Amino acid sequence: MSSPFTALNRECNTVLPIGARIAVATLAAVLTLSNAAFAAEAPLPLPLAEAQRLAVARSRQLSAQDFTVTASQEMAVAASQLPDPVLKFGVDSLPVNGSDRFSFTNDFMTMRRVGVMQEITRADKRQLRADRFEREAGKSLAEKNKITAVIERDTALAWLDRYYAEAMAAVIAEQGTQAKLEMQAAEGAYRAGRGSQADIFAARSALASFDDRASELQRRIRNAKTMLTRWIGEAADLPLSGKPATDAIRLDPATLDTQLAHHPQIAVMTKQEEIAQTEVKLAQANKKADWSVEVAYQQRSPAYSNMISVGVSIPLQWDQKNRQDRELSSKLAMAEQAKVEREEVLREHVAETRAMINEWQNDRERHARYERELIPLANERTLAAIAAYRGGKSSLTDVLAARRNEIDVRLQALQLATDTDRLWAQLNFLFPTANMAAHAALITIKDTK
Repeated sequence: MSSPFTALNRECNTVLPIGARIAVATLAAVLTLSNAAFAAEAPLPLPLAEAQRLAVARSRQLSAQDFTVTASQEMAVAASQLPDPVLKFGVDSLPVNGSDRFSFTNDFMTMRRVGVMQEITRADKRQLRADRFEREAGKSLAEKNKITAVIERDTALAWLDRYYAEAMAAVIAEQGTQAKLEMQAAEGAYRAGRGSQADIFAARSALASFDDRASELQRRIRNAKTMLTRWIGEAADLPLSGKPATDAIRLDPATLDTQLAHHPQIAVMTKQEEIAQTEVKLAQANKKADWSVEVAYQQRSPAYSNMISVGVSIPLQWDQKNRQDRELSSKLAMAEQAKVEREEVLREHVAETRAMINEWQNDRERHARYERELIPLANERTLAAIAAYRGGKSSLTDVLAARRNEIDVRLQALQLATDTDRLWAQLNFLFPTANMAAHAALITIKDTK
């Protein structure tokens, strides 16, 4: 089939000179290319998975966690080294009175001294200090996974809120169009003497009610876009694609305890417990004192020999029961605290997640009932009321009441679907999407063992 531009070219070729024909052909080609470019630049719908990917890529929190990991890893290297040596210099045995006072050369005991002192920290203690910072880096990585899961979950919630707000707005717009037709029909019937003013007022009232609901839903759409913009920026203005499959979750109620033991928040607390255990080992290592070695060169006047001094310093832990033992007891208590807090939070997570799964399954059952029974029944009631009104067996008020009931049922179904899918998002994104395959493999291996 030829395009309008082809027809224009054909017609112009018969009546225009050659120069004008070239101009028209050029214009037609430009218009055709512009139309193709416009079609190519039409925005693609935004799927939920793409919105989550954009949110993760855009997050500054994740970048901050990377810096935290780097900082801990650098500190681990520093902590594994010996302390810096200490340069020492001074004057020994300087006279302060008599004929030789403040003389560096007259008295044979006066010496100018320069030396170096090095603390010899035990290798196991240095390794434990490095391990502690490595555990800090591991904790920061676990916190990064936790933040990623929160970003994906909250992005999904914002996406679903906008999706269902737009779906409700479409229902209201459809019913508003019907309300306008009913108002026109009521006005026509009144002018023809078949209706009453009460029907006109009822129709106008119904239309105003739909307009009010439409206004409220537009507010919800704007708010949902605002929340989505918080995560993905300008991409929040793109149209949304179809809703993803929300009839299954990535959790098995039979192995929920095992799965949630690797939940990002529990993983963070596990890393904190590992840090506390490392501090216990470090407190045990601190019960063995670190020695210091010092070497000094002492210069005297030319008439006397120069000297070298070598010394060793050993801290005397003479009150271990009130110092080192108390420190160890403190670290043991903190390690136990981290352990019991992790166990308690795990129990809380398991209970809350089971309750959410039960609620999600119940909401799915209720929504299926709406789709299967309640919405068809409300639609049939509306059709029956319209048929009765056309047959003169009922009033327009009955039709409007039936339509209000239908719209209420449809909106209730959409609100229930919103709540159901929000629960799905909270359950499905307890773990970061990128880590779910590895997490599932870990659970399988652990169960096999």
